[in-house]
Amino acid sequence: MRVLLTGHQGYLGTVMAPVLAAAGHEVVGLDAGLFADCVLGPSPADPPGQRVDLRDVTAEHVAGVDAVIHLAALSNDPLGSLAPELTYDINHHASVRLARLARDAGVRRFLYASTCSVYGAAGGDDLVAEDAPLRPVTPYAESKVRVEDDLHALSDGDFSPVFMRNATAFGYSPRLRADIVLNNLVGHALLSGEVLVLSDGTPWRPLVHAADIARAFAAALTAPREAVHDRAFNIGSEINNVTVAEIAGQVAEAVSGAKVVITGETGADPRSYRVDFSRFRAAVPGFDCEWTVKQGALELADAYRKHGLTREDFERRFTRLAVLRAASDAGTVDDTLRWRR
Repeated sequence: MRVLLTGHQGYLGTVMAPVLAAAGHEVVGLDAGLFADCVLGPSPADPPGQRVDLRDVTAEHVAGVDAVIHLAALSNDPLGSLAPELTYDINHHASVRLARLARDAGVRRFLYASTCSVYGAAGGDDLVAEDAPLRPVTPYAESKVRVEDDLHALSDGDFSPVFMRNATAFGYSPRLRADIVLNNLVGHALLSGEVLVLSDGTPWRPLVHAADIARAFAAALTAPREAVHDRAFNIGSEINNVTVAEIAGQVAEAVSGAKVVITGETGADPRSYRVDFSRFRAAVPGFDCEWTVKQGALELADAYRKHGLTREDFERRFTRLAVLRAASDAGTVDDTLRWRR
């Protein structure tokens, strides 16, 4: 199968591309390249691809493609809140435009990287399934809800959108992100000796390893149409429904000598939810996540040590908001996050 992978030079895309290739697919990448240089360790071997802003995609980019896996986005809540209008322009409008072009070009399956953040303020201890009310509390999560609605309207007998609501990702990727919770806490622990939690530690977070996300997308790509057509799936494992305080405890065990410090200075986070992941396991028999939070913390600590993570890299090169601010200050991107020619 010829697969267009958007965001192939991102945190998840860099992990997913080789998984798809190993499954026998021909992978073609598409990425704006804003984070292509955010590499920790050896440079990854990218699939053939084009450096294209998502807002500039044309019919030519989806011609001859059997399926699209759409990861590209302004990703995470602080970044989305910095420029909400850009979040909606890129994450919502450009995504729907890509899907429409793909449908018109005869693409039959469109896997969309949504998020469990759509449940936002669900609260409570009950497991949240895909039919639960959506309560996004950030522009990032709201943009995901809007795309799901619009892709549903595009679905028909030939075009099958699939909404992959990923839990919060963790784990090593050659193109690292340090601004997601487990990756961030492990880095702080190694660099400072403290597992620093600014909230009160009580919010629930569902976590999932980047490699398990990649495996889930590969499975959804070839699943029977009737099993996945126009359906939403939570991607993760119930064992990784953990509180922020529990995540911190796992990090302290993985990084010898690190001490958990919960300041509570930001108070209780309204984003709190425990998630039911059984629907995807039922739709794709044989699939289950392989990584636990503890295993991920150990993997990250080992990778950070092995590749010589520094505080400057941690805070600047591997934090999305810092990368974009630096590019803006240097004049390499404009106010709309487009490369200056």
